[in-house]
Amino acid sequence: MSRNLWTRFKLQIAFILTGSLLLTGCASTGSSMLGDGADPRLTQGNDAQFFSKSGYQACAVGAGIGILACALSKSDNKAVCAIAAGITACGVAMGANYYLDQRRSEYADTTTRLQKMNADVEQDTQNVMTRSATAQQVIKDDQARIAQIKRDMANKKLDKAKAQAQIAEIDHNIARLRKDLGNMRTKVTEYTKVADQERAQGAGAQIKQVDVSILKMNEKVASLQKEVDALYSQRSAITLG
Repeated sequence: MSRNLWTRFKLQIAFILTGSLLLTGCASTGSSMLGDGADPRLTQGNDAQFFSKSGYQACAVGAGIGILACALSKSDNKAVCAIAAGITACGVAMGANYYLDQRRSEYADTTTRLQKMNADVEQDTQNVMTRSATAQQVIKDDQARIAQIKRDMANKKLDKAKAQAQIAEIDHNIARLRKDLGNMRTKVTEYTKVADQERAQGAGAQIKQVDVSILKMNEKVASLQKEVDALYSQRSAITLG
């Protein structure tokens, strides 16, 4: 590992440790604020953590757990273990340059490195699909609630207090999904930057499969974006007064 890369890793691990401690200390309030008012399926499900945090938050939390495990382990070199834990937890969440340095330090062979990158993109694509399946369930239920509110309004049978509570939850759901989508798009952007950097270094034909995987991930994100936008349009058409 080069001296510059080693220095960068040490600085990043210091950040990770600090961020992890801060986030852990705020866990009881931060997590509740993130999911305040939203459907529990979006905040408590197994897929809720995939894209709920920004890159730095996700990195700090994930790395903090790994680093703590290293500190408590019987590893002969806890420092190396901690750095490895931080690298594994962060991935592309910390940005294209970090990710590329990380993978190049692990895999000097271009073919092997691109295979690993492709696997990372495919895993994140699967995460997008899993999250989308949950989102679709929530969106379908929200659309049904909106349709019922419209019928009640037309028939002059609206329970205004109940409708206001339902609309408020739908708004929270939309906000949560938009946050997830923002983090999904960030990952697509960072993977694209990494692929471009590899291409500039002569990866050539070897990068084609990675490009295909990134395109698939982007298509899944765009599909979910359309569904969330459609829900927002339906919700915006309701004015309770």
